[in-house]
Amino acid sequence: MPTLTINDITVQAPEGATLLEAARTAGIHIPTLCHLPGVHAPGACRVCLVEVEGARTLMASCVTPAHDGMRVRTNSPRARNGRRDVVELLLSEHEGDCTTCARSEDCELRAIAREAGVKEVHYQGERRPTRLDHSTKGLVRDTGKCILCRRCVAVCQNVESIGAIAPQERGFGTYVGPAFHAPLSEVTCVQCGQCSLVCPVGAIGERDQVDEVWRALNDPHLHVVVQTAPAIRAALGECFGLPPGSRVTGKMVSALRRLGFGAVFDTDFSADLTIMEEGHELLARLRGALGGGPKHGPLPMFTSCCPAWIQFAEHFAPDMLHNLSTCKSPQQMLGALAKSYYAEKIGKKPEDVFVVSIMPCTAKKFECDRDEMRDSGAKDVDVVLTTRELGRMIREAGIDFTSLPDEVMDAPLGISTGAADIFANSGGVMEAALRTAYEVVTGRPLPSIQLEPVGPMAAGGVHQASIQVNDVVPAWSFLEGQTVTVAVVHGLAHARQLLEDVRAGRRSPHFVEVMTCPGGCIGGGGQPRPTTDEVRQARIRAICEEDASKPLRTSHTNPGVTQLYEEFLGAPLGERSHHLLHTHYHPRCFVAKAPQAQKATPKPCAEARPES
Repeated sequence: MPTLTINDITVQAPEGATLLEAARTAGIHIPTLCHLPGVHAPGACRVCLVEVEGARTLMASCVTPAHDGMRVRTNSPRARNGRRDVVELLLSEHEGDCTTCARSEDCELRAIAREAGVKEVHYQGERRPTRLDHSTKGLVRDTGKCILCRRCVAVCQNVESIGAIAPQERGFGTYVGPAFHAPLSEVTCVQCGQCSLVCPVGAIGERDQVDEVWRALNDPHLHVVVQTAPAIRAALGECFGLPPGSRVTGKMVSALRRLGFGAVFDTDFSADLTIMEEGHELLARLRGALGGGPKHGPLPMFTSCCPAWIQFAEHFAPDMLHNLSTCKSPQQMLGALAKSYYAEKIGKKPEDVFVVSIMPCTAKKFECDRDEMRDSGAKDVDVVLTTRELGRMIREAGIDFTSLPDEVMDAPLGISTGAADIFANSGGVMEAALRTAYEVVTGRPLPSIQLEPVGPMAAGGVHQASIQVNDVVPAWSFLEGQTVTVAVVHGLAHARQLLEDVRAGRRSPHFVEVMTCPGGCIGGGGQPRPTTDEVRQARIRAICEEDASKPLRTSHTNPGVTQLYEEFLGAPLGERSHHLLHTHYHPRCFVAKAPQAQKATPKPCAEARPES
């Protein structure tokens, strides 16, 4: 472990640490822009410059190794002036629009400029052309605001293995985006929004649909209802200065009512419903695979709650689309029920009920616009807002969020169990499904599951567990003595590797949960910034506490779901639930177009389509 001196403080750095990491172990702050811990440290932005005794130039601390005996100054006049010059040069090429930019309150470049003491920009010159990209449903790009930090590129390539964007051209003409100035809709972007989550400025973000919701709320002909995803209740408070992981469910409901929504529903309700449908689908597939009945689909069965994962499978794994659960996501299930079951109860036509979803995810904006999501007789979900958009909307309305009283959601579509809460965390969908499936099969609660990391991706990718099924009830005798293996994966790079392992026979789980975003939905692309590992852990703890606090913790014990089946759906996997709550997906590919093309044209890849 090298020992060095930073600002006259003796620091013992971990072996292999950089100067930036060594400084942080000693509580010494060095500003960064391009650095993304554990993912990306290119030394490109030069904002982290420090002075090293004996070095001819200032050094980028994020890529300079810490050596024994080094003497480093982070706050010398030379280091501070160097950082200030770098920040001024970045500002000279940046299309600021700070008064109207959506990132004005949490812009990292603006914060670093204040920290560096920048009072005016001394460098004036030509700026790169600005290109606006509004081609996708979930994301908007503005190249004029891009500072070429490449954090978005690192996440897209290293965490999600998509590679939709990259540095293009050279020198002053460099820009980050798809090749040949193509719009995002013309490449295999899954709209997960992780790029928008790590962007330090306003170069990429969610498509803002707050005004659409305001217009709907002001339309006297519409009955506007809202649903909130489980991850929102552990993150929304951050928009109002509360610590990460603050549970604000009651205040969130109160705020939504004050915004004017006619009913406040909980996506947790349809998460419980998803478990009823998905759990029975898994059991049906197991029955078919083990010789106990007709085949209902191949194994392993993959979850279908994450829309970015669905797009990934359509693009990169068309041969395994029949392995996806046919269940719609909880968002789409609740939308379909709001425009059928709920609309009937209140005497409204489906088109007169306007459904707004509050989601931690930008890909949900794309999902609600899919052609497959109109089984209620109208578009199942009309508008999706991210957590960040809801925070802006509440501030626009002048609501003092932190002083609001706690209120409860509207029954029956607002009743939920703890099993639905944990949908927000990676592994939660799998555990919730097993809680119900195991109890249905054995009549006993699910024992504790210990998920173990497996394979070369143990540091962050795939976890697996096996459950021995014994003493089953007679209806499920084919499972007696069987060992069911489940796997959990988050991050599409890890999902890609898992798919390869399954194809090659190196791994053969029965049930796989896939989440695109690190940590699951609590780290979604529409969540408040910053979303660091520490923030993710705080949100995960809050969701687990929410689960533990519920009197009901298994989806099949939700009285609202029981009532729904009795009054409307009949039974899991029944005819009506199949029509409203299930769907299917198709392979998709893109035909190359000229750079000026504005709209994506997905084409089914006939040669890759799995046989039905």
